[in-house]
Amino acid sequence: MKFTWATRITLLRILLIVPFVMLMLNINDTQYPQSQRHLFRYTATAIFLIMAISDAVDGYLARRKKQATKLGAFLDPLADKLLMTCACLLLASKRAMVPDFRMPIEVVVIIIAKDMFLLIGFFVVFVFTQKVHVLPVRIGKAATALQLVMVGTVLLAPEMSSFIPYYIWVLRVLWWSAAGTAILATAIYIRAGSGYIEEAEKANGAR
Repeated sequence: MKFTWATRITLLRILLIVPFVMLMLNINDTQYPQSQRHLFRYTATAIFLIMAISDAVDGYLARRKKQATKLGAFLDPLADKLLMTCACLLLASKRAMVPDFRMPIEVVVIIIAKDMFLLIGFFVVFVFTQKVHVLPVRIGKAATALQLVMVGTVLLAPEMSSFIPYYIWVLRVLWWSAAGTAILATAIYIRAGSGYIEEAEKANGAR
């Protein structure tokens, strides 16, 4: 199997999730001095930014340089979902939250539930149609982009809040905007999946 640069970047993004998680799990560990805990968060933030930028880069290579593959079409959303699931769970946990800026568990549940619905829907559609349907829609991409911005602003919250008044309100707007967009994206994907199943049933009935 030939790996394009777009696919290689996506694979790298998946691999970088491991050091990101390991660093985040130590940002509140009191066995380390505060300066080192800050370093863990800064490094985790840098890795997160690399992953976010790589998401745009592999998308550009796939579309503009015609490096799109079936493997890449499957791995790209998988990488996004793995990253966002890990990041949201960490930022909502006591162990890995950014001090004073813990993400609401309700937002995390909505975002992860969206990905679970999509995963279940993927298999349901496959069972009915016997085809693999990976069709990102604009609202889905917008939801992912908003979630990336949300996580980045939380990771940098201690620094940003020092010179942006009421920064917590900026985060709250992002948190609930991301949750609302995730709900809307889920509804659109469900509608699309229902359409695939209906088409498959009509095709089978016509035989």
